[in-house]
Amino acid sequence: MTPRKQHLAQFFIGISLALLCQFSSALSPTPPSGTTPTKRNINYDWMSVSAWEKMHAEDVVVAQYDQVDVLFAGDSITAGWDWSIWEKNFKPLKAANFAIGGDNTGNLLWRLQHGAIGNIQPKLIVLLIGVNNIGALRETPEQAAAGVTKVVQQIQLAWPNAKILLNAVFPFDQAPTSDNRNKIKKLNQIISKLGDNKVIFFKDYGPLLLQKDGSISPDIMADFLHPTPKGYQVWADAMTPDINALLQ
Repeated sequence: MTPRKQHLAQFFIGISLALLCQFSSALSPTPPSGTTPTKRNINYDWMSVSAWEKMHAEDVVVAQYDQVDVLFAGDSITAGWDWSIWEKNFKPLKAANFAIGGDNTGNLLWRLQHGAIGNIQPKLIVLLIGVNNIGALRETPEQAAAGVTKVVQQIQLAWPNAKILLNAVFPFDQAPTSDNRNKIKKLNQIISKLGDNKVIFFKDYGPLLLQKDGSISPDIMADFLHPTPKGYQVWADAMTPDINALLQ
């Protein structure tokens, strides 16, 4: 299984924080809750509903017929892995990537409940989700954490024998004092309590992506949201040993 590297480069890596603002304004006055399974239903210039449906359909086929030992799930941060990094670190582990850019926890819940569980029996699920609850749905950290909790519960129902590597949501915005940074910190504080170091393993790799003063370098996140290949390498170097250990 390989990441969708061609259109991911077009759709996700270049999405800026301004795009997240456009995403939020395009939503209805009463946006859906991240705890409610929700199918994508709005066309954007960076991804149409039909494109989202196609990506989901591809994942359903993988879930139905392939062998998957490590399942990555989430949004554009997980969807956008640099191909060379993915091929070196994760392809040998029989990994599949079920992340789709722009998804919030409600979208991921819907996908899991509509075919993405399939017949696979992964040993480990690598989960990173929640930034779009903050940036797009404009949820509070508490609301976003409730959505992440629902996703974890759904994963446990689907694969009770699998371990979960729950990633802390990455910081975004360049300045460490931004309101979004504070929201992400609060969100991560809440979801960290889901970790029990038996089945659910919470890991915060976000600080590794920051400079000493807490700011984000454009070398690591060009739009201060999505990792560059250099940023993905930092994440892979830190996470791959943890994945290997959890597969033992």
